[in-house]
This record gives sequence, structure tokens and C-alpha cells, in this order.
Amino acid sequence: MVRVEVKLKKGHFDPEGDVTARSLKDLGFPVNNVRVSKVYTVDVSVGDEKEAMSLAREMCRKLLANPTKDDFIIEVLTGEGGAD
Repeated sequence: MVRVEVKLKKGHFDPEGDVTARSLKDLGFPVNNVRVSKVYTVDVSVGDEKEAMSLAREMCRKLLANPTKDDFIIEVLTGEGGAD
């Protein structure tokens, strides 16, 4: 199983984060900034962690992340349903 977090690169406008920050401030929370990211947990059928990492990178390049505006972090999850 792999966990992929996709977030906007620094300097890119995050309208959803800005609206969330304003709303939290309006509710009285001492918020300075909010950045929104997406997390994908993907159950993959692979032989080992190296293969899972490679497959997840390919998923990001082809669909999950836009290289122009997004950064991504991949974590291989081990244990039940993992790549161990």
C-alpha cells in the first residue's frame, strides 16, 4: 500500500486554503495560514517496497500530480495490505 500526498508548490495560489483560513479566523481560531493537500492511499499488488515506490512515482507523473504546480510525497505503508 502506498500513501501519496499531493500539495501545491510554494508560491502557487491556494484559494481553498485561503477560504478555509478566513473561515477559521471568523470562527475565532488564531490561524495564520492554511494549505490544502490531497492524500491518496493506493492498495497496489507489487513484490516489494522499491517496486511500490516506483509505481507510485509513475502514478504521480501520469495522473495524480501536475508537475507544473504540484509537489508530492510518497510513503510506502507496510503491514496489513502493504508491500512487505
